[in-house]
Amino acid sequence: MKILVTGGSGFIGSALVRSLLEHGYEVRVLDNHRRGMPHRLADISGDIELIEADVRRADEVTRAAEGVDIVAHLAALNGTENFYNHPQEVLDIGVRGMLAVMDACQANGIGRLIVASSSEVYQSPPVIPTPETVPMVIPDNQNPRYSYAGSKLISELIALNYGKAMDQVTLFRPHNVYGPDMGWEHVLPQLVERAVEHCQKHPSGTVPFEIQGDGSQTRAFNYISDAVDGIITIIEHGRHRETYHVGTNEELTIAEVARLLFGTLGREMTLVPGPMPEGQTLRRCPDITKVQQLGYTPKVPFEAGLKPTVDWYKAEVEQRLATPSV
Repeated sequence: MKILVTGGSGFIGSALVRSLLEHGYEVRVLDNHRRGMPHRLADISGDIELIEADVRRADEVTRAAEGVDIVAHLAALNGTENFYNHPQEVLDIGVRGMLAVMDACQANGIGRLIVASSSEVYQSPPVIPTPETVPMVIPDNQNPRYSYAGSKLISELIALNYGKAMDQVTLFRPHNVYGPDMGWEHVLPQLVERAVEHCQKHPSGTVPFEIQGDGSQTRAFNYISDAVDGIITIIEHGRHRETYHVGTNEELTIAEVARLLFGTLGREMTLVPGPMPEGQTLRRCPDITKVQQLGYTPKVPFEAGLKPTVDWYKAEVEQRLATPSV
């Protein structure tokens, strides 16, 4: 079958493209590389069709979707820094992009659509582990952080209602997917970056390490290979107008994450609590029962996925620190 992946040069998108090829799909990618990076697809460029286009332009998306059987819509402007600093663009890409994808599916008679939502739609979930059925919440329309959550909530409504007559419209909500080369706008890369810098400033002894809050906040990190396995499972076995979590139920505090990170660097640290941005979620851990019933099982524990992630970012930071500024 032929599948169009929007946002296919992104972190999750590019990994999904590779896995789809391995599963025998013919793959076409649409991306303008606003946040994605072409180098992620360089070694498989001969095996895919790459269309450089803006997902907000309905005519371009419609042309890109000609002749495909499935659309996997992942294009978005993710990253916490973007939520705060570029909320208008986050919303523009999220909402216009979703509408353009729906137009493309209808214009080309495409019956199957898979849409990436986000765990951000829950903000502070009332139940941990969180099932897919808890309410989606935008607690403060004045806070730009919720631009991304808002765009995903709107995207879910568009997909489920515009696509009601399609053969299969399925949503997935990824939870804290991580791995090498995931970008710099997320908690793990930023922790690694600061940890490496602090280790250089403190070449011996215990390293003082500032964090947001007191470190009791929790997340359940999902390694990229596991996340992609979950998405493939949903593409192949998900049901029409259903929503599935993609994640793991291994819940860790940020203090534990920092301790494991410094252990990977061969150092010990002391946490220095700091202020926490308004709108920060204190706990996040998905209930993955529903996707497990489709056959998905996460295989990579956090410590196993952390090492290649830290190694990749450590090399990038050390290269940057070693390069004289012009």
